[in-house]
This record gives sequence, structure tokens and C-alpha cells, in this order.
Amino acid sequence: MGNTKPITAASVLSDRVRVNGVETPVTFTAEEGILRWRENCLSIEKEVLGITVEGSKIKIRAIKENDGGGIICCGGNTGGTVRRRSYNLEMLSEDSLRIWSQKLHEFIDSLGRPKRLFVFVNPYGGKRSASKIFIDSVKPLLDDANIDYTVQETKYQLHAKEVAKSLDILRYDGVVCVSGDGILVEVVNGLLEREDWDSAIKMPLGVVPAGHKQSLDVATITQGQNRFFSVLMLAWGLIADIDIESEKYRWMGSARIDYYAIQRIFRLRRYNGCIKFVAAPGYETFGEPADPEGETISEVKSSFAQHKGYCGPALQMKDFNRKIEGPFVSVWLHNVPWGGEDTLAAPDAKFSDGYLDLVVIKDCPKLTLLSLMTELSKGGHVKSPHVLYFKVKAFVLEPGTQLDDGSKEGIIDVDGEVLARGKGTYKSNYKTLMTYDKLYIKVDQGLATVFSPSTIS
Repeated sequence: MGNTKPITAASVLSDRVRVNGVETPVTFTAEEGILRWRENCLSIEKEVLGITVEGSKIKIRAIKENDGGGIICCGGNTGGTVRRRSYNLEMLSEDSLRIWSQKLHEFIDSLGRPKRLFVFVNPYGGKRSASKIFIDSVKPLLDDANIDYTVQETKYQLHAKEVAKSLDILRYDGVVCVSGDGILVEVVNGLLEREDWDSAIKMPLGVVPAGHKQSLDVATITQGQNRFFSVLMLAWGLIADIDIESEKYRWMGSARIDYYAIQRIFRLRRYNGCIKFVAAPGYETFGEPADPEGETISEVKSSFAQHKGYCGPALQMKDFNRKIEGPFVSVWLHNVPWGGEDTLAAPDAKFSDGYLDLVVIKDCPKLTLLSLMTELSKGGHVKSPHVLYFKVKAFVLEPGTQLDDGSKEGIIDVDGEVLARGKGTYKSNYKTLMTYDKLYIKVDQGLATVFSPSTIS
């Protein structure tokens, strides 16, 4: 039988156990969080979802990459398919069972993983597959990780925002959105409109929890007494027009974007207007000097006095010392690198650097512009001489009319939703949160928290 009493040290636990009926040495190194036996090697932090004790066995539920049969060690990236796996370690004594289960549980608890989650499922978003994704992919992972969860299907637009405004946040360690970007944005806005917004916004948010928490900048967009909190991007011009107007071809699936982009490029619109900004350090030469207007909107806070939620940072126009005059083909403001699953819109953007990445195209030949669109998947478009790419701390958008038709204006798209529609635009009769007029945007560094893979910067 060999030694059945576990040998322990400050950071190493070693014993003999039965795996599939075969007795074998097992070692757990607490400093590295690595569990080893025979050819197997598990990283507790990266690969183990959860453990349970069933009789004399410790059942380990994990995710591993399937590389077609080779040995996988310590979470190495083989490029294979990730699969759920279970390992049963049968301990040879009660002492071993007690010590091993205690040490493994203690290590998992030390990682700060969520224990209780509130899950939004949007059955109407995207390809209407969120419910199936939750049942087939998300629920099994949550169950394996021993996470308690409450599921709420959204029933109408802004439902998630309403729920987030009244959610008992003390009951949960995080909120997960099984949907497109829209539900996440609704949740952020709901949390920031609460009376206890300063603690509510610290609730970690995500799509599928990966066990890591990371700060996320939040941009506050204000217009008079209206405000909207953005975590992804703002677009005006070509990108906004493609994103919103292509909805008429939604039956085409994801191909609608490419199809409509070609139409829009060969019938290119340019927009009058102006942008003003506070450049981030190192980017002060972008644009032209802007004469201080003496205008201040620090009174924004007092104008929101009747609101109980977060009012956003104060702004003073004297700080906006740079500007770029139109006309513009596109203005794209990004908080995160990706504009879509295959669109690296702002390759230098960081989740919590306290800045927004600005991508501006003033003019560009149509064929060159078409070529630039093909570079979006890897971020190559920002290297073009036709593209201005830099970081800002605050931003003012003064949108105008189309250059070739002064009777028509444009669309302002925030986080994939229409924030404002000008006259003569697609569905211009639809009500929007803000009007097609001057907008003020300022970013608060690390205001929100998200669940994310540890590799995201």
C-alpha cells in the first residue's frame, strides 16, 4: 500500500492516491498552485473550476485543452479545443481526505473567485441564441465551479437597466450578461443611476466569469441634464452609419456589415462639425490650438441635483485646448481595443488607463478607405496617413450636417445603440436619449470592474 499519510511542508503536499484504480504519487505545490500525478499537471488557478468530496474521493472539475492526445502540462497553450474534464482522486485514509480537501479549498478560496452571481440572459439579442448558450455552455461551468446564481431573462429594452437599479447587490459577487454588448451597457447605466452608485459600480461585471477581476474606465456623456455612461465606444460618421443603418439587412447575419460598408464607402458621406479635446500626455501636438471659450460645465453636478445616481466628473472648457475642424468621414472614440469580435479598432486602448482612444478620418480616397476597412481585424488601419489615432482625457463632439446635403444630419452611436439621430437619418422619427447636438465626454479611470481573462491589459 505504501505511505498513506500525507507528507506536508510549508508549500508542498505529497501523498499516494488511487486514480482509476491505480495507486500513484500525487503532489500539490501551494506556491505555484500546481497539482501533479503521473503525466497529469493541473494549474488550480487557470484550469480547475471546482472540487467536491464524494465519499473517499476528491472530484476535480477542470477545463483542459484537447490537443489530440498529447500530454498537457500546467496550462500550456496547445491551440486545441477547451473541454470540461473530471478527475477522481481516491484518498487512502481519512486524514488524507481531510487535509487534501482542506488545502485545495483554501487555495481556491484565496483566488477571490465569485460565489454568487446574478445572470442576465437576453433571449432576443444577436442571433437569439443566448438562452441556448447559457444552458449549453455557461450553466455547466457555473455548476462545476460551485457558484450559486440567479437567472433573469430580459423581456424588453432597458429591462436590465431597471433590474440593476434595484438589485440587492449585497447578495451577489458579480453580474454576468449572456448577450451582446447592449445588456452590459444597460447594467452599467442602471448601477450608476442608483443612490449607492459608488459601491454598486464596484460590482464586477462580465459575460462569462474567468475568475479574475479588472478595473474598467467609464466615460460619462452629458448633454444638458441628460447623461449616458459608456464603457465601449462612441461613433459618428461612417462607422455609426454602417453599424446602425445596416440593421435593415439584419436577415443577412454578420455579412450585413461588410455588405453595407461597401455601399456606404462608394456613396461616401462627409460631415461638417468640430471636435475639441484634452489630449493625453504625449499627444499634445494633435489637432490645432483651440481658443479658450471661458465656458464651464462644472455646474453639471448641480444640474443633476435631483438625481440620486452618479453625476459624472465636472468639466471646464478652458481645459479643451486642442481642436480639429471638419468635414469628417468618421470619428470613433474607444474605451476598449475591440469594436467587434473581429474588429481591432483601437489597438493601443487599455481597460483602465484613464484615457479614450480617438480614431479620426477627415478625408480618404474611396479605394484606400475600402482597403483600410480590411485592416480593421488586426488594427493596421491606424498606421495609415489618412488616419489620426491618439488618446484623450476628455472630448467634445459638435456634430453638423452632411457636406453634400445640408438638409441631412447624422447618427451618433454609443456602445452599439443610437444615442442621437439628426434630421433626414435612418429612423429619424424614433425617440432618442439625446439630441443631435453638442456632447461632452469625460472618462473616469477604473470606475467599474469586470471579470476578464488575466491576459487582457
